[in-house]
Amino acid sequence: MVHSALLNVMVKAARKAARGLIRDFGEVEKLQVSMKGPANFVSAADKRSEETLKTELLTARPGYSFVGEEGGKIVGTDQSHTWIVDPLDGTTNFLHGIPQFAISIGLEREGTLIAGLVLNPVTDELFLAERGKGAFLNDTRIRVAARKNMGEAVLACGLPHYGRGDLELFRREFSVIQEKVAGLRRFGAAALDLAYIAAGRFDIYWERNLSPWDLAAGTLIVREAGGYVTDLDDKDDMFVKGHVAAGNPVLHGELLKILKEASKG
Repeated sequence: MVHSALLNVMVKAARKAARGLIRDFGEVEKLQVSMKGPANFVSAADKRSEETLKTELLTARPGYSFVGEEGGKIVGTDQSHTWIVDPLDGTTNFLHGIPQFAISIGLEREGTLIAGLVLNPVTDELFLAERGKGAFLNDTRIRVAARKNMGEAVLACGLPHYGRGDLELFRREFSVIQEKVAGLRRFGAAALDLAYIAAGRFDIYWERNLSPWDLAAGTLIVREAGGYVTDLDDKDDMFVKGHVAAGNPVLHGELLKILKEASKG
């Protein structure tokens, strides 16, 4: 697959950061047996990854703005373009030596997502999309799953941390949905959950309490794979509200109906 100049910039940055995360991931596995544990080391790995991405992306496109999970927002001279970056999505997985984490890079132009990349450094799976050009896993075109029966669907979800988010609401939703689907999965990396929707591995997905860097790249990848991504009110305010639903057009709609009923208690 021949990448555009823009995607080449993103891929180069992601692969450079990925090399650092692979090295650090190896160290984390060694630290698991220590009394202090690897938490401080992982926080440093997260920051190093973001610094690598910021340096690479802003060197290639020096005027663009930059929003990262760790360092906040840098306002560039070209305020119509903004990189939206999660340097290590799935930090808890990384912390425990679980190889389900990703680098996520989204690019917004005047409020519209125009490019997205999600890379799992361990599996070397690179999910890519540009607006109007389709979605790809490495060099293969991907599409959302075509299933229309909720009873055959595998659903991915988030799980609120205790003391953060509405745990009772999630329990009601989970109880209702569990009876209607073939299976539920909680993998712990929102960017990869969305990428898996795009690749047809998951059929539907919902989660609350997310940030723009969790969603930006994956949202475009799903849409370019033929799927729907909205907030839980079926609007396009995921970045503001922090909640998301994704899937093919049929199951996405079914999911929203189920969640609405469950929310009434």
